[in-house]
Amino acid sequence: MTIRVIIVDDQAMVRAGFAALLSAQSDIDVVGEAPDGKQGVDVSRSTHPDVVLMDVRMPEMDGLEAARRILDPPVGVVHRPKVLMLTTFDVDDYVYEALRAGASGFLLKDAPPADLISAVRVVAAGEALLAPSVTRRLIADFARQRPAPRKNLATRRSGLTPRETEVLELIARGLSNQEIAESLVLAEQTVKTHIGRVLAKLGLRDRAQAVIFAYESGLVTPGQ
Repeated sequence: MTIRVIIVDDQAMVRAGFAALLSAQSDIDVVGEAPDGKQGVDVSRSTHPDVVLMDVRMPEMDGLEAARRILDPPVGVVHRPKVLMLTTFDVDDYVYEALRAGASGFLLKDAPPADLISAVRVVAAGEALLAPSVTRRLIADFARQRPAPRKNLATRRSGLTPRETEVLELIARGLSNQEIAESLVLAEQTVKTHIGRVLAKLGLRDRAQAVIFAYESGLVTPGQ
């Protein structure tokens, strides 16, 4: 199955370079480009991509607002692609808000070409992509702000089984499926099943939103 991708970035050379790299892959098809967030939303709705590569900082409309509009479309628009945010700095202030809006992850623009190709495939498959530096930033933000747990989220979390709660906590601590399996002495396929149930019960899109949920509901706190 071919992965349909659009590239939204205000730098023409970046768009051209990414498009050339991705189009050379047999399983990826670049179906559109846009120089700003506003046009990116329009291109996304007309081409129905699987993955949107979205620059964070752009004129007209920044990547955060564009991601919000793509991931929370108006009534009648049913297509919701995965959004992979592109940033020059891993300490970008938009990290937390973009993940809350539903972005599936972040990728640094200067990442090796193989990482970009892998990121598109990972996100298209429904996984989240969080670089260790981005995860550290999220935890640091929570440590600094210490927001009070949101009661409605804690109530939603009560619907999880004890095992599912354990899995959610380990996801929030950044463990991979294999590491979770080793920690809980489970088969990796069993861990995947638990993760699927956690996401379904909580109405979450992917692991990135699961991390946010775990912190906001009070299940995990920085420094534990």
